[in-house]
Amino acid sequence: MVPTIFNAVKRVLVGRPFRNDNLAHTLLPKRIALPVFASDALSSVAYAPDEILLTLALAGVSAVAFSPWVGLAVMVVLLTVVASYRQNVHAYPSGGGDYEIANENLGKYAGLTVASALLVDYVLTVAVSMSSAATYLTTAVPSCTASRRASRRSAS
Repeated sequence: MVPTIFNAVKRVLVGRPFRNDNLAHTLLPKRIALPVFASDALSSVAYAPDEILLTLALAGVSAVAFSPWVGLAVMVVLLTVVASYRQNVHAYPSGGGDYEIANENLGKYAGLTVASALLVDYVLTVAVSMSSAATYLTTAVPSCTASRRASRRSAS
């Protein structure tokens, strides 16, 4: 009974399984591929500016004056990344991304290294995003955090 319920919930959330012989010819639709593969860039944009400003604030008030220059440097890096991705898409229109580029230009082991790094990156992206979300949540709802601290103080 439990596996049947689990399978039903999985089918609703994930969909029907594909046959293995059809997987090589299957592309993800854009509405699914974009949120899955763009999560790394989105999470970096979500928390990186806060961390940069926090670091500058910890360095001192005079360091905060560098924040416009840091913002400009971040924009230059983002434009460089966008330009690089555009070149990659034009050079490798079949897809495959960084793995295919490293595999074809640098060999099998470089491709495996890039694939491993991407897998680790996707896992850590989720961890960092959840940590960042918790920080933003406690900032947005400070009364919950304050009431928990007060209840801990009164209990001890």
